[in-house]
Amino acid sequence: MTTTSYMVWLIIGCALVTWLPRVIPFIFVRSVTLPDVVLKWLSFIPVCILSALVIENLIDTESGKVVTLDWPVFITFVPTLIIALVTKSLSITVVAGVIIMAAVRFFM
Repeated sequence: MTTTSYMVWLIIGCALVTWLPRVIPFIFVRSVTLPDVVLKWLSFIPVCILSALVIENLIDTESGKVVTLDWPVFITFVPTLIIALVTKSLSITVVAGVIIMAAVRFFM
């Protein structure tokens, strides 16, 4: 497959369309002081995103019409959550979660 100038411009355009909406809000908010209510509301966004990702992986919807718990993921989730709450370290939690998931997949 040859790379044409059209493809290069298309890739550059896609990169800009992806990058600009993420950067422009930071440029505008940098010089503005946001009210405390807005800052408090924004502080919940990471928790909501993380919760959505975790719940999505815990629930198995592919096995049919009944929603069930994905047991290997749940078995990994519980000790990883405990490690996260005790250590409050992202890197330790991620490494522990990967090791626990590898062990669960090896033994199941």
